[in-house]
Amino acid sequence: MIELFYWPTPNGHKITIFLEETDLDYKITPIDITRGAQFDPDFLKIAPNNRMPAIIDSLPQDGGPSISLFESGAILQYLAEKTSHFLPQDVRGKWRVLQWLNWQMGGFGPMLGQNHHFSAYAPEKIPYAIDRYVKESERLYAVLNQALNENEYVAGNYSIADMAIYPWAVSHQRQSISLSDFPNVKKWFDKISERPAVIRAYEVAERYKNSGLSMEDARETLFNQDKHSVSSK
Repeated sequence: MIELFYWPTPNGHKITIFLEETDLDYKITPIDITRGAQFDPDFLKIAPNNRMPAIIDSLPQDGGPSISLFESGAILQYLAEKTSHFLPQDVRGKWRVLQWLNWQMGGFGPMLGQNHHFSAYAPEKIPYAIDRYVKESERLYAVLNQALNENEYVAGNYSIADMAIYPWAVSHQRQSISLSDFPNVKKWFDKISERPAVIRAYEVAERYKNSGLSMEDARETLFNQDKHSVSSK
């Protein structure tokens, strides 16, 4: 049994996609980040960075006590190795996938997140910041488009790299990105969107989407964190 600490964000979707693809037995514990559930002391024991998703695996491969993990990329790799699915076993194939997983974790996700923040959430519209992150988003989509020039999926076969990248591309319109400018990405995006497991994962998200606060009401909790947010919780 995998216990998934979840909220319907791109990083949360990564894990539900994997779990639906593999039919692993799992249950969701919602972490309503708009209401500050990510600061609950019990949650911080497994996710000290006060971010979701996180998991607890009650049946780890070594037969020992439960394992808890935070960080969506680490969770995807752990689950892929646990199930022997969506991560090649050969050295070259494995690292081809993991480099793209790390590309998403280190670049595609963070830069698109800043795009979302300054374009949609920031109380003050700062043209320089918006332009900076829209341009960087365009650059990253161009990198992805090039990678898909000769491959159906980013690392060859469908993998955890695709599962990590896809949820961030779902909001491309909000990022001021037109997929028509990136035809390989559009073909890849449409193909993944049609996967039954992906459809099911986004159906899971619908159960939680409307239960949080509005962004205006949640702004203080989500965006005004500093060193005291860690040391005082």
